[in-house]
Amino acid sequence: MALVRKGSRRIVVDGRAYRWRLRGRPTYSQGLAWSPCTFAVEHADTPGTTLVVTTRRPHSSNWIGREAEPVLSSTVAAAVRVALREGWTPTGLGSAFHLDQSAGFTPSS
Repeated sequence: MALVRKGSRRIVVDGRAYRWRLRGRPTYSQGLAWSPCTFAVEHADTPGTTLVVTTRRPHSSNWIGREAEPVLSSTVAAAVRVALREGWTPTGLGSAFHLDQSAGFTPSS
């Protein structure tokens, strides 16, 4: 699964270039703040396995006005480092590598 280039951002983590993308519009579940925000990361030059990170925060464009922090480059870099330690191989082939950091997320009711 390759990232769409439009809307993706470049980041360099420990000397390696990646592209990451946050979905502009939330999914239905994210819009209602029932599920947390996610973003995707892939190797910039040789895309292989995509990293999908589930955060502990609501999507910043949720429809109910729940306060949310933006996803910063520092957040993405930290997630990439954790995923690499846990076995993500960004240039390898295979299905998406999921990194769940949603501990502490409380859905709205």
